[in-house]
Amino acid sequence: MTELKGATHRVAGGHDIHIQEAGSGPAVVFIHGSGPGASGLSNFRQNVDAFVAAGYQVILPDMIGYGASSKPEGIDYTLTLFTDTLYDALRAHGIEQATLVGNSLGGGVAIQMALDHPEFVRNLILMAPGCIEELDIYFAMPGIANMRSSFGSPEFSAADQRRLNESLVFDPAHVTDELVAERYEVARVQPKDVITRMRTHNVRPRLSEIKVPILLFWGYNEAFMPLTGIGYFFESCEDVRCVTFNKVGHWVQVERAEEFNRYSTQFLDEKG
Repeated sequence: MTELKGATHRVAGGHDIHIQEAGSGPAVVFIHGSGPGASGLSNFRQNVDAFVAAGYQVILPDMIGYGASSKPEGIDYTLTLFTDTLYDALRAHGIEQATLVGNSLGGGVAIQMALDHPEFVRNLILMAPGCIEELDIYFAMPGIANMRSSFGSPEFSAADQRRLNESLVFDPAHVTDELVAERYEVARVQPKDVITRMRTHNVRPRLSEIKVPILLFWGYNEAFMPLTGIGYFFESCEDVRCVTFNKVGHWVQVERAEEFNRYSTQFLDEKG
């Protein structure tokens, strides 16, 4: 993999946000999803090289509560908190405009950032984005229900970590021992609040306000984000295309990394 530049911590809202980067050119910010042990690099390791080779600056932040960023306890983890701390950290890092690539919760954060700071967002690439349904809809999805019950247990183990990671993909061969170990090291120091006190609001009513080009990806065998979300974007947004895959779960960028990288870089080359 392309060598990442030294990690940086940016202070945002009194919290440290950890950022790694590689390459040069127009900025592409990869925003990871939720779940025990999540981090920017563990979600997008298979995508860095292709974007750097295509002439883009890859930015890999860890959102608050995740990776090597601050992990405050005793607070609600709201969509506003995720979005504001990430935006402030990116601006402090010198990013003035970027394409946002968001998976799951990261997709919801990308959407909220495009609504709050439209001048900052050049394009959106979203993989099964969250925050476009009411919470009860998400909590009823088998992947999220399983994640909340497992991580809420004080006996959360490496075996639980593997099982949850395997729920993100259709083919468990994509869940390596190294990935499980990497994410479990983070999960061990994460507060339970990051999952049990997550409070994300529904941005679906505002999707029509987004004017930038959008590239969607969705796996047909999705256990976290209902496929009905695809229609919301086609109904509400001006410039949308969607790529769907059979026998793919929540992690399109992992299970179909080569195709994801190709479609995404072609989209960015076209849209500028």
